[in-house]
Formats: sequence, structure tokens, C-alpha cells
Amino acid sequence: MGTRLKDKVAVVTGAGSIGPGWGNGKAVSVLFAREGAKVVCLDVNKDAADETAGIIAAEGGEAVALKCDVSAAAEVDRAVAEAVRCFGRVDILHNNVGIARLTAIEEITEEEWDRVLSINLKSLMLTCRRVLPLMAAQGKGAIVNISSIAGIRDSGVPYITYSTTKGAILAFTRTIALQYAKKGIRANCVLPGLMNTPLIHAGLQSAYSKAADSAEMVKRRDAQCPMGHMGDAWDVAYAALYLASDEAKYVTAAELVVDGGITAKFA
Repeated sequence: MGTRLKDKVAVVTGAGSIGPGWGNGKAVSVLFAREGAKVVCLDVNKDAADETAGIIAAEGGEAVALKCDVSAAAEVDRAVAEAVRCFGRVDILHNNVGIARLTAIEEITEEEWDRVLSINLKSLMLTCRRVLPLMAAQGKGAIVNISSIAGIRDSGVPYITYSTTKGAILAFTRTIALQYAKKGIRANCVLPGLMNTPLIHAGLQSAYSKAADSAEMVKRRDAQCPMGHMGDAWDVAYAALYLASDEAKYVTAAELVVDGGITAKFA
């Protein structure tokens, strides 16, 4: 076990994985625990949250798994209250939840637009609204929000709701960082590039070719990356670990790009 987050309590949203393997939230939760944090694993899928908490427990760490729809205020309030009941405080908030819908602007419905914005963006408002007063009372805290390079560059994938929300997360995080800097609270973003996680296999295959299988999609995405391959959930997790830790004590309002150089290639 490491000590980079020793004695800290971390709340991680989207802590489960949408399919087999390591999603970003699952990897972040386990890595935080390996570095000494007590982790509150939130996910709309309780079984997925339980799986992550079970991995942490099996490795000798401490975690609780809670079912939580982070787009619903009452559920967020209950989850944060339970985190405080279990561990007494919240030192780190990691907002990882996000969905993507492959719909062009002329085809999107109002219901679809509202759903993506609610899950990807409103959820951050709800978690931060509940956690920031706790951190302010403690005089310290770290918030790490997952954005995306889709928030700063066009990816060629027709998911306008996703790119819109990921861009808005940058402005949201910057505002939080500046508003709460004097209260000892830091807020930063991680911007993943093309990542090989269960999420892309669950929802992006048709963006590359309706006939392509998963292996062909991976091959095409790998070829887009200057390094010749996509990143993975652990690349995101280690970036989040740095921003959550006291090693980043003078880092706030930052946008840490984790993309293997792809945004430099497509300026």
C-alpha cells in the first residue's frame, strides 16, 4: 500500500465499470485505495460499485459501495451524508460519470439532450454543491473532474451532447477553483484522449463503421494516436491521483491532458 492519500476520504462517482475490464472510475477508486484513501464508491449500478469495493477490500483497503444516480439531488445528498457517517469527512471528490450518444444536432431529441446534460454536467453541480461546504469547513479539499479532449477539439465523432458537456466541465471547474481557492479547496480537470475502456466497446463502435467489430474499432482508434495506441483507465487514474494528492497542493484550475499527444497533432 502507498501513502500518497493516507487518511483521506475519497468519494468517486461512476466507480463501477460498464463492462468487463477497467473503466476510469473503477481504476481511480482502486488506485486511490492503494494509496491509502478510504473510498466511497458511487454508481447507478450497485453490483458494479460492489465489485469495485470488493477489489479494494480484498487488497486490504477500506471502501463502501452505494447505489446513486448522481443526476438526482436527493440521491446525491443521501450518498454524501452516508460517506460522512461512515468516515467522518470528505477530502476528495472525483467526478467521473459520463455518457455519450452518437446523434447529430439535427436528429437529437430534447429528451436525449436533457438526459446527457443531466448525467454529464448537472451531476457535477449536485455533488459539488453538497461536498464544497464540507471541504470549506475542513479548510481543505480536492476536486478532480473528468472532462475530455472532446471539450477542446473536434474528434470526428458526432456526439454533440458529449462534447458540449465536456467543454462546460472545464468552465465549471475553473469557476469552482477560483471561488474556493482561499478556502483551501483545489479543483482541476483531467482530459482523457482516446482510451481503451469498456465504455467505448459499449457505445462507440458504430461511430467507426456499422460493420466493424470491436477489434477493428480498436485498430482504427490506435492508428489515430501519435504513440500508435490508445491509453487506458490507469493512465487516467494516475493523473487523477496526482491532482487529488498533496503533491499538487499548488495546482488548481488546471486542465491535465492525457492523450498521447493527439491534441498536439490535431491543433
